[in-house]
Amino acid sequence: MITVFGSINMDLIATAERLPEPGETIAGNNFSTAAGGKGANQALAARRAGSKVAMTGAFGNDGFAEPAVALLGEAGTDLSGVKRVEAATGTALILVGGDGENMIVVVPGANGEVTAEDAEDAVRTMRAGDIMMLQLEIPAVAVEAALSAARAKGVTTILNLAPLIPDAPRLGRLADIVIANETEFERLAGRNSMNAKERENSLLRLHSETGQILIVTLGADGVIAIRDGELFRAKGLVIEPVDTVGAGDTFCGYFAASLDQGLDFEEALRRAAVAGSLACLTPGAQPAIPWGNDVAKSL
Repeated sequence: MITVFGSINMDLIATAERLPEPGETIAGNNFSTAAGGKGANQALAARRAGSKVAMTGAFGNDGFAEPAVALLGEAGTDLSGVKRVEAATGTALILVGGDGENMIVVVPGANGEVTAEDAEDAVRTMRAGDIMMLQLEIPAVAVEAALSAARAKGVTTILNLAPLIPDAPRLGRLADIVIANETEFERLAGRNSMNAKERENSLLRLHSETGQILIVTLGADGVIAIRDGELFRAKGLVIEPVDTVGAGDTFCGYFAASLDQGLDFEEALRRAAVAGSLACLTPGAQPAIPWGNDVAKSL
C-alpha cells in the first residue's frame, strides 16, 4: 500500500517554438489544461503501475478542484484523505519549448493549507511496511511531521526533493529513500556543480553518513543510485522528447510501486526509468503517465 502525501494542481500549459528570454514576449502555438501537482502525478503513476494508492492533500473551492483529481479518481485512487479548503486550487503555469524543455511557476493555493495534523492523520491509517511518498510542494512543517510519524510507525518513506526549497537538505535527512535530479542532488551535497566522478563520490559520502538509499535522476543519461554501499545504474529509453513535464514524477511513482510490488531494487530503477522516458512522448503531466502494460512492453 502506498500513501502519497503531497500537492494537487491544475496545470495551465502553453507551447511555443522556443522558451522566451527574460523580459521577452513570444507567440505561442497551443494552450491546454491538465491535472497535475507533484503529489497527484506521483500518485497516479503508482496507481497506473498497478499498486493500491491513497492520496492525502487539499484542493480548493473553485472550478479547478474536481478536474484536478478526475484522473486519480478514474484510476481508482483512494481520495478520502483529500480535503476541500476555502482557497484556490493549486496551479502550475507551464511553458514548453519546441525541444521539450520547460519553465514552470507553481502557485500553491490550497496546497499551502496542508498541515502537520493532516500528516499525522495520514500516517495513523498506515501499517509498518507501507510506503509513504512525499514531495516539497506542501508546507515543510507538514512534510517533516509526516516523515517523523512514519519513521516512528515503521513506514518506509520516499522523499522527492522537488521543488528545491531551502529546507530540502534538512528534510532529506529524515527520509529512508531520497530521489533528486542533478541540480537537487548538488544542493543536497552542498556543491554548485559536479562531474560524474564527483557525483559518485558525493553519493558514497552522503550514504556513509546517513545510510539512506539515494537516487539521482540524470535525464537522458538514466539514473544512478546507492544502496547498502553499492552503486547502481539504470538507463531509460532513447527517445525524441515531446514534453518532459511529469517525467520525474512518473519515475518516482513507478519506483515506489515497484518496491511495493516486491521487485528487485535494480529492476525497480530500470522500470521507473523506462516509465519516465515514455512520459516524455505525450504532452502534459498526468495524461502522459504510461500504464503498466505499456511500460512492460518497453522493458
